[in-house]
Amino acid sequence: MLRGTREQPEEIPQPAPRRISQERQRITGLPLYFQGYLSIRHSRRQEFRVYWTELRGTMLFFYDDKKAPTYSQKLDISALTSVTNVYPDENGSAQFILMLSNGELELKADDCECGKEWKGFILTVTELSVPPDESLLPEQLRRMHEVLEKEKKRITLSSCSSASLNTKSPLGSAFTTMPACFYAVSRQEAIEMLEKNPSCGNLILRPGSDSKNYAITIRQKLDAPRLKHYKVMSKGTGYVIELERQVTLPSLQDVVNYFVTQTRGNLQPYVIQKRVAEDPVNSPAKRKRHGKQHRNSTLLKINRRHSPSSSFSISRTALLALNQECDAASPRETSEIRGGQITPIPTEV
Repeated sequence: MLRGTREQPEEIPQPAPRRISQERQRITGLPLYFQGYLSIRHSRRQEFRVYWTELRGTMLFFYDDKKAPTYSQKLDISALTSVTNVYPDENGSAQFILMLSNGELELKADDCECGKEWKGFILTVTELSVPPDESLLPEQLRRMHEVLEKEKKRITLSSCSSASLNTKSPLGSAFTTMPACFYAVSRQEAIEMLEKNPSCGNLILRPGSDSKNYAITIRQKLDAPRLKHYKVMSKGTGYVIELERQVTLPSLQDVVNYFVTQTRGNLQPYVIQKRVAEDPVNSPAKRKRHGKQHRNSTLLKINRRHSPSSSFSISRTALLALNQECDAASPRETSEIRGGQITPIPTEV
């Protein structure tokens, strides 16, 4: 039986490159960091398929054609755990694998240089730091540093916007109060802060690697210092801590409090101590001068009481009383009421 010839569909006119870029920006809502052809497969049993690929934020968008305005697939790489080394195959292409929490994706670039460049940009946005790869060229490193700054700025703005939308205020205030231990830093920067200044605390709230969520980084001392990271997902008007059993809380401050209470205070928010402005009335220098003046005044009184002449002597009992009186006038320790408890604050000696 002869089959009828299938009519060819009319060719759809392709939009201009500028319109393509604008349409993709409108659809994804994310800035473009890197682009090019990549072949991908989800399993070794599959064949590689070529896509025009764009890295936007921490998302990979795959297009069937370079001029296609809408993507056919997308992949969130914010949960990236590791990336294998770039290795050449028998055809001269370069392959590497993205290891994700929910699986893996095998990528193939035209050559090793292109593969290492892709890997570098992917690590830059997921780890918020430029990878120390000596094989990368200076121009490639410069562009990665530019992307890093853009991504940090994007995450910070998105975090503030998300917190503003999810903040519950009985007065309807437009101002957002973030926990004192929130810092707009990367995962690596949070680790360095906890390791260098353990006295400030051992829990940091920071932006997540995507634009909507947060992360908790902690450093606990058990047998040895241990670092852990927990995802805090923004969901509706609350926040979900990604544990074995998810915990939903109404605010980020409640998230921080949860970690503190569940560890019985072993975890404490990381807060950088600020020097308190010196009170000119009660400053150590003022108290020292006041003590000296008080001592001189007391000596003068003893002089008048015990010796009508110009020369005088002080008994041991009088000297002991003098020292006690002067010590009371210029104490070495003051107190401050904090949360209903009196906490001693040592002053300068």
